Amino acid sequence: MALINYNTKVQFDFGAIALLGAEMALANARRPLIVTDKGVAAAGLVDKVKAALPKEMQVAVFDSMPANPTEAAATTAYEAYRANGCDSIVGLGGGSAMDGAKAAAILASNEGPLERYAFYNVGMNFPPKPPAPTFVIPTTAGTGSEVARSSVLVFSSGRKSLLFVTPGTVRCAILDPEMTLGLPPSITAATGMDAIAHCLETFCSPRINPPADAIALDGLKRAASNIEIAVRDGANRDARWQMMMAAMEGALAFQKGMGAVHALSHPLGILHLHHGTLNAVLIPPVLRYNADHLKEKIVTLRSVLNLKAGQDVADWFARLNERLKLPANLQAMKVPRERFDEFAAEAMADSSHPSNPRPMTPHDYKAVLEAAF
Repeated sequence: MALINYNTKVQFDFGAIALLGAEMALANARRPLIVTDKGVAAAGLVDKVKAALPKEMQVAVFDSMPANPTEAAATTAYEAYRANGCDSIVGLGGGSAMDGAKAAAILASNEGPLERYAFYNVGMNFPPKPPAPTFVIPTTAGTGSEVARSSVLVFSSGRKSLLFVTPGTVRCAILDPEMTLGLPPSITAATGMDAIAHCLETFCSPRINPPADAIALDGLKRAASNIEIAVRDGANRDARWQMMMAAMEGALAFQKGMGAVHALSHPLGILHLHHGTLNAVLIPPVLRYNADHLKEKIVTLRSVLNLKAGQDVADWFARLNERLKLPANLQAMKVPRERFDEFAAEAMADSSHPSNPRPMTPHDYKAVLEAAF
């Protein structure tokens, strides 16, 4: 049986942002640092968070987290935390801001550099001291970082890997679908496909975890039924609610393990390409590679996706990408073909590699990359 550990407190619904101050009071947090990015700040969402907090609360802001969070940015965020005498952190944004916030919280009470806690150095070994109290508020519906037990960072060495975060670091996740209403169609599509990839790969993983499978299938059904609506009509409140729920469910479930889609998209992320878009492009060729090892699961996927008997599931995802106006292949994303051997080798060391339904070699990973090119 795979690990089952759902322990993040979540406040979920329209208007949930109003509960942030009360949740912070429970942790005796009075001087937070908001960790976010320039786009979220420009959209006025930092101001919305400040308005939800008591007027007497002293709030500092670090708004320079990059699209793929880095060890350097997380370290700079921690320096801002220390310089402003902060006692807590609020991660506001997509997965990058939330992952960076959790990483900065580790440095608030643990010795750096962060890479010493990277998955490839120590396995699932958590930092020894409890990080600073952290609260997260997603502004996209994709990564599920708000309930994930890890962060994904690009370390100063140039490697990209998981960074496991001490359980209980996130004191409360505030999931307010209203925070996603202004999200552009392209970002809605790319982040939504990230949520779909989490649900899909979790269900396809051969590890035994029936609760995770059930959650993943529910999330996949919600996302597949609503992603095109959310892209077409970003103000559709029900679609935004459903997509945020699906994103959370994907992350609740993916502790079961994922597979080759993520094993490849993680090293490809070093090219500063959007993680969800990479996942979308890689889903069809990975499904085709795994097809003979999925058997009855393919039948279940057809049912969840409302496909006809015998309909090709990989082709359905390829057509979905087209309708969402996502890139057709890795070539369109300007992925350098000459680095395929490098990416294939790194995929073998990724934490998602062991739970792919069909065993893979570097040659197999390169074949998938070629099929996606």
